[in-house]
Amino acid sequence: MKNLLFKLKNAFAEDSKYKVFLISILITGLSFGLYKGMLDNFLAEVVGMGEMDRGITEFFRELPGILLIFVLAAFYMLSAESLYKAGAVIMLAGMAMHAVLPPTKVLATLAICVYSFGEHIQLGMKNTLSLNYAKPDCGGAALGAQNATYQIGTLAGYMLIVLAFSLLVGKQPYNAFFGLAAVLAAISMVFSFKLSGKSETDKHKRRFYLHKKYTKYYMLEMFYGARKQVFLTFGPYVLILFYGANAATISLLFAISAVACFFASPIVGRIIDRVGYKAVMVADTLILVVVCFFYGFAHHLFSMKTAFIICCINYVLDSVISLASMASNLYVKDLSDNADEVKATISTGVSINHVITIFIALFGGWIWQSMGIELLFIASAILGLCNSAYAATIKTKKQLLSE
Repeated sequence: MKNLLFKLKNAFAEDSKYKVFLISILITGLSFGLYKGMLDNFLAEVVGMGEMDRGITEFFRELPGILLIFVLAAFYMLSAESLYKAGAVIMLAGMAMHAVLPPTKVLATLAICVYSFGEHIQLGMKNTLSLNYAKPDCGGAALGAQNATYQIGTLAGYMLIVLAFSLLVGKQPYNAFFGLAAVLAAISMVFSFKLSGKSETDKHKRRFYLHKKYTKYYMLEMFYGARKQVFLTFGPYVLILFYGANAATISLLFAISAVACFFASPIVGRIIDRVGYKAVMVADTLILVVVCFFYGFAHHLFSMKTAFIICCINYVLDSVISLASMASNLYVKDLSDNADEVKATISTGVSINHVITIFIALFGGWIWQSMGIELLFIASAILGLCNSAYAATIKTKKQLLSE
């Protein structure tokens, strides 16, 4: 904690609103941790969503990510502070809907979509404000400190769900904790309204940037988005519907994954620097094949209790190997002519990623419902192999320079 406070003091300008901004980020993280930690179990146990229903819900959760680029283009005249505040209001509305509306499939999906819309608006503005509040040449440190603050809040939210849902016997208190998450979202909104200024939004998030030389990067983002979505949407749901995991267990799994990624992230970064981005992009999806095999077939090879533990380990492992997606950003950097082109290309890649994920969510739910989890994760493994095969065709910086 002392290290974090030191980073905050040295990363941000003293005359900026960074303290209020980071308090808002911390409370938002805590609210999200409560929300995320119990959402999948709430949808399965209270709303009664099955495999296909979960895919449909995820389609609408990801839809705001695609629409965001059009929203930012339409409201380009607004400052980053104004958009950050708007995101806070919309997130509060979505969370309040969870707390007060009847738990039907339609209303739960609507609440998720509204919350996700606000979350996506804030997502880009957080980075913009961090950079604008940073000291000169401390942009990276400011982004790191902002992300660490959010992760601390999220992890605290996960652990609160673990504690509460483990200790409380009988009917699980979903409504009460959605209400608490809404109160926290309201407090975060109040702090966000204390932000003043006219920080310009990132113009690269307001438009698509397509260029022939980045074709392979766009394809890699499509493969990555597809394979990521299978685990993001259906990984926890398999543990809930197939193995009977409760909210405390799922939230603990999220917490362990977050901690594992926190420590693994710099290690993965050093591996990328040492062996090169191409080798990492090929290797990480080959490891994914093993992860998918055990996630889909562990119950055929082991007892249900052992298979459940193996699947939990594989969920954490998938979270860690997903960090290798950083390698594609270095690939873009080697192809680009300047820093602005890098930002615009990566922003477009994220949009392409979102487009493919919404359809994978629908298709994945149909595969699971119609043909079982085995085929769902076989499909994910095949996508991983396609990603590896395609990554093997890219040219490294040395190869590009030699041409």
